[in-house]
Amino acid sequence: MELSVEEITSVDKEITIKANREDLSPKFEEAYKKYKSQIQMPGFRPGRVPIGLIKKRFGKEIEMEEINSYVEEVYEKQIVPEHEPVGETQMLDLTWEDDKLEVVFKVGAKPEFELKDLKSITVDKMVHDVTDEEVEEEIERTLQRQGNWEEVDGEITEESRVTVDAVSLDNEGNAIEGEKDENQKLDLRQDAAEDFRKHLVGHKVGDVVKMELGEEEEVDRFELHVKKVEINHEAELTDEFAQEQSNGQAKNVDEFKSFIKSKMQEYYDQSSGDMFQQDAVEELTDAHDFEVPDVMLEQVKNNFVEYAKQQSGGNLPPNFDVEQYKENMSDQAKQQAKWAFINEKLQEKFEDIEIKPEDIDEFIGIEAAKYGATTDQLKSYYAQNPSQLENLRNSIRENKVFDKLSEEVTINELSKEDFRKKREEKNENQQIPQP
Repeated sequence: MELSVEEITSVDKEITIKANREDLSPKFEEAYKKYKSQIQMPGFRPGRVPIGLIKKRFGKEIEMEEINSYVEEVYEKQIVPEHEPVGETQMLDLTWEDDKLEVVFKVGAKPEFELKDLKSITVDKMVHDVTDEEVEEEIERTLQRQGNWEEVDGEITEESRVTVDAVSLDNEGNAIEGEKDENQKLDLRQDAAEDFRKHLVGHKVGDVVKMELGEEEEVDRFELHVKKVEINHEAELTDEFAQEQSNGQAKNVDEFKSFIKSKMQEYYDQSSGDMFQQDAVEELTDAHDFEVPDVMLEQVKNNFVEYAKQQSGGNLPPNFDVEQYKENMSDQAKQQAKWAFINEKLQEKFEDIEIKPEDIDEFIGIEAAKYGATTDQLKSYYAQNPSQLENLRNSIRENKVFDKLSEEVTINELSKEDFRKKREEKNENQQIPQP
């Protein structure tokens, strides 16, 4: 048996295994003996079928099975220890002709690089303290959401909720058969309803309103048949309302305001932390220039496709161009792959990171609240799924890496408004590929 290695790039290799029948004969002979004791054929007692007949009838299948086993063994025992592949190794070719075996693997190697001085990395972070005015606005929204809708006969106003049948129209303004959405509710108070608000205000039940959405060639034409108009009578802010909306955590209106403020602050702090992580990954991957293995990039792209499939209910949409989508996701795939190596370096640097039982309990508690399960249910799930428990530990470890990073990198604190403005400007020319 012969192993040869071709360096394609600093992180990509092609490894070729060459062998012949002499190398594989011991495995073949052992396999034939095993199958001789198992194969039954008419005219022969069990275990007494001649080897020659077995080779003639089943030799090709038996030998290919042993060849695959041999290749897997060589990969695990020789290639893995010596080359330490990263990403999902690809088998480019396997041929067995004229008693000669040739197998070609494409493997990835870990890139060599040094971590930059973390102080030289600047990461934006949103800092926001919830104001009393914001609390009052949130309470007002809550009172509106929990209010009662009353059907009215008057004209539609900007405060109305309207029930319509939406009928799609062709370019000539004719109704398209089969394209009718019945009983669609439009809350005209919402920002997203601005276009509908402009067209519907002033109309009444029974009116038919034609409108268009979109620009140039991407225009949707339809007509709205107004069926019902409602106005909202918002709920009253009382101690009883406060208790109900807080699940008993607030006993009166004043405590409810404090409760709302704490929940809003918790939301902003969580959002700030999540966006800090995103920005830190972006800044660190931009600051480090190294190649990543092709096999790892392909692995990440395939994961993106699987995620798109999950988002579409388990099947990709009709005419979904997988290869084009993977090409569109190349930059994101490269960033994710680079971050995997940078994260590994950071964990080596922050060698004092330790995962304690209370860290796991806290993480499970947060996950349980997120998915509406009990902590005991999730603990039981992780106990029965060790691989998922390892994923959990990895998530905790990565969160601790970001906690350490926040102490090491240079933080550029921005107000909520400035942070959003800067992020909008940065994303202005970026397009996120859609499945």
